[in-house]
Order: sequence, then structure tokens, then C-alpha cells
Amino acid sequence: MTPPASITICEAPHDSPLYHAAVALRSRVLREPLGLHFTPEQLAAEAGESHWVAMENATVLGSVSLTADRPPRLRQMAVEATHQRRGIGSALLRAAADHARASGATCIELHARVSALPFYLHHGGQIVSAPYREVGLPHRTVRLAL
Repeated sequence: MTPPASITICEAPHDSPLYHAAVALRSRVLREPLGLHFTPEQLAAEAGESHWVAMENATVLGSVSLTADRPPRLRQMAVEATHQRRGIGSALLRAAADHARASGATCIELHARVSALPFYLHHGGQIVSAPYREVGLPHRTVRLAL
């Protein structure tokens, strides 16, 4: 799905205002429902990652991060619940995949919540692990060929 033309995908450098808006979104969507909060150490560890946001009318509606590991690992994909199924997650995934491909990667890996598996499988992901628990939820490792 292609996001509406009003959606802009842009990089959010670590510790920038856009990055902090992405952290707030990730907290609301991914962490707070589980009773989890980011520590300063966790956020500092993201300094070596690449971050993107999806914006509409200067409001961050989605976010994703990509590690510099080999293969790169997609992390913290989040889209505001009221804006899901509009192509925002797909656009963020494309931005991360384009970046990984440009850096010479041939695939991306990610730890997918089982509830998000249909999204990643729709985008060509392959499950490459047995089920496991992370942050108290069932996950599977998914590999996306580039």
C-alpha cells in the first residue's frame, strides 16, 4: 500500500527533535501498554542506529530504527493505532530497506511480535526462528531479503 501524498518519510538523527518525537511515539505504542519505559542507557545505545519517521502536518505518526549490525536489524517499528493500514509502515520499511541495501546489506532481520507477523510476511519476510518471548510477548525472528 502506498501512503497518502501528505505523508513524508524523513531521517530522524539520534538526539534530534524528530528522534525524541519518535521515542515518544514508540513509548506510547510499544512500551507503555506493557508497563515498560526507556532508560537513558537504552536511548544512548541507539546513537549508532539509523532512525526514520513518517510525518503528516508536522506530526510524527510512525517510526522505525535500523542497526548497523550485519545483517542490519530492524527495530521498534511503530505506527499510531489510528493511522495504521494507511501504508505508513510499508513506507518506513522501504526507507530502512533502501538504506540497508545502499550500505551493501543483502537482508534485514527483525524480532517480530507474533501479532505483526502478517505485515512482515506480506512484505516477503521469512520466519527463521522458533517462537520465543521478548518483552513478555511471543516473537519470531524474520528475515527480509533485499
